[in-house]
Amino acid sequence: MRPGIFLGSVLLLIGMFSSVAGAFVGINIGTDVSSLPPASEVVSILKANEITHVRLFDADAHMLNALSNTGIEVTVSVTNEEVLGIGQSPSAAASWVNKNVVAYLPSANITAIAVGSEVLTSIPHVTPILVPAMNYLHKALVAANLNYQVKVSTPHSMDIVSRPFPPSTASFNSTWNSTIFQILQFLRNTNSYYMLNAYPYYGYINGGGIFPIDYALFQPLSAVKQIVDPNTLFHYNSMFDAMVDATYNSIAAYNFSGIPIVVTESGWPWLGGANEPDATTENAEMFNNNLIRRVLNGSGPPSQPSVSINIYIYALFNEDKRPGPVSERNWGLFFNNGTAVYSLRLTNSQQISGNSSSVFCIAKQGADATKLQNGLNWACGQARVNCSAIQPGKQCYNPGTLQNHASFAYNDYYQKMHSAGGTCDFDGTATTTSVDPIEWENYRSP
Repeated sequence: MRPGIFLGSVLLLIGMFSSVAGAFVGINIGTDVSSLPPASEVVSILKANEITHVRLFDADAHMLNALSNTGIEVTVSVTNEEVLGIGQSPSAAASWVNKNVVAYLPSANITAIAVGSEVLTSIPHVTPILVPAMNYLHKALVAANLNYQVKVSTPHSMDIVSRPFPPSTASFNSTWNSTIFQILQFLRNTNSYYMLNAYPYYGYINGGGIFPIDYALFQPLSAVKQIVDPNTLFHYNSMFDAMVDATYNSIAAYNFSGIPIVVTESGWPWLGGANEPDATTENAEMFNNNLIRRVLNGSGPPSQPSVSINIYIYALFNEDKRPGPVSERNWGLFFNNGTAVYSLRLTNSQQISGNSSSVFCIAKQGADATKLQNGLNWACGQARVNCSAIQPGKQCYNPGTLQNHASFAYNDYYQKMHSAGGTCDFDGTATTTSVDPIEWENYRSP
């Protein structure tokens, strides 16, 4: 997890795309925001952007219920605060699995459990308990006959790799030799994967000027700036690939192979303070678009060219409640009203633009007619929605139903006002959807 993230904060990691076998792009959703959308609206955004994987940083009941029957793959998490108790008690692990996994299957498509977040570096006193916690959870899954469907792993920061460059000689910090060996043994024995949090942004700003920023942003390097591993002669076009290879080689140093890496966190802040000149919209847009393009080509890093890389970008929303420098509050791809911070191509064919919306407000089916009429009157009157298009003979009049006209007015109001706190409620007669009301797709009020 990024430096400074709250241990108990609820986050989602969301996979946006999965066309290449085994390859998908993901995104984190933080909840340190003043007005996080309800779970139903978050799921509407996921659907609108063809998101197929979700990772929760806990096992939030609202999100799991909202994700039920969507087909979206879900990773639930044991929080750092919960690791100690579960690692000391097989019965506590079994209770956790029953409450947070079994209870939601098969409606929620839960496929993994992440045990803590960067436990070795964020809560080192719990390190001796981490592998027992993973084992107890796995045994609980075996008892429920879910061990083939639900995998167990734990995310690590790049900080546990003491010498990441050159990648060929990278190695884990010897402080955690025993624990890391046990983790790798567990991952191999259970056919699970290594979770890596890799941030070229931090690698660059903390690198003392050793590497050019183009290297961190996936930009072409001039002939005199090529990054080459002197031992393998592999050329590294990005710091991201070097970080992944450094981790693969650190794993290999323990004589383990065949354990895939999933990059559970990566991203770039789009706004920073006066002393954070590299946190810009231009750099964030460049990094994330290049990262997505790089992953979707289906190739692996130089040492593992046939092993595609799965990633999760941090973050879906800006987290305005986070402490620390300005950049900590500005990693989001979307504002919490569903509009894009900058243009981003999420898939090979789909692109979102700044100020585009993924969530729409419509009248509920079967809503009380009197309340609908009152809502329509308010929107077209006091709320100053331009309702001329739904007048008789105008382009959006048909079908001439109260529900259709109310939906038009509700959505017009919502698109203009939800960034300023406007809601989609209208006395309980409205709901959000990821489907743009096609009757009005050619109409945009001035």
